[in-house]
Amino acid sequence: MKLGTVTEEFDHAASAYDRLVAANPGYHRDLRVSARRLALTEAGRGLSVLDLGCGTGASTAALLHAAPRARILGVDSSQGMLEAARAKRWPEEVRFRYASAQDLTPAWVEEHLGGPADAVFAAYLIRNVPDPDTFLSAVGSVLRPGGRLVLHEYSVADSVPAGWVWSAVCWGVVIPAGRALTGRSDLFRYLWRSVREFDGREGLLDRMRRSGLDMVRSAPLPGWQYGITHTFTGRRPPGSAGKAGAAGGGRV
Repeated sequence: MKLGTVTEEFDHAASAYDRLVAANPGYHRDLRVSARRLALTEAGRGLSVLDLGCGTGASTAALLHAAPRARILGVDSSQGMLEAARAKRWPEEVRFRYASAQDLTPAWVEEHLGGPADAVFAAYLIRNVPDPDTFLSAVGSVLRPGGRLVLHEYSVADSVPAGWVWSAVCWGVVIPAGRALTGRSDLFRYLWRSVREFDGREGLLDRMRRSGLDMVRSAPLPGWQYGITHTFTGRRPPGSAGKAGAAGGGRV
């Protein structure tokens, strides 16, 4: 599915998206676990956090739970998802902006965040961008030296059992439920296929290292998604001039 089509499908599904993810046991809990793995100190006091692919704000809420004193900027390329996010109640330190991954440059972040980000959180996003390597380089370029990145993402290519569970859940639950709530199934078929075709855990860790990030690690998440959904963490090295360029996408 082409990027523009994916974004259009997100726009269409936006009004039902929160109901869909609420039916996923552990969805919000797992986002909070990954947000805590950013390890932001003092509840995020004085820190700026980019929430890339924020969607309807589920990941933003997880960040707010982990770092209630941080400034959080949610970014998404789907106007429909952003409208749903903005319709919720947020503290004044939480804001939302429309942008695609191609907009992620130091100049853009300077304009909208006031300087480099102390941390970047991207849930279910990197799998959807046209060029994951370019995206990771772009993220590195907008992080301050020593700033941390967390990717919260599905990855099943390294585990045959995880792939079986993923396919069973998608075809038995996710695709039928998505069709029932939105009247379409293309987005949810794309979700199934994109996860099956995406990097394995080790492959994504290698991508992160090649982009110039250090302290690159992954950690599992509990519950039925163990081995399916992971937290990937990395850091822009302190004192680095920034190898880690510009990046498109949305999230499923």
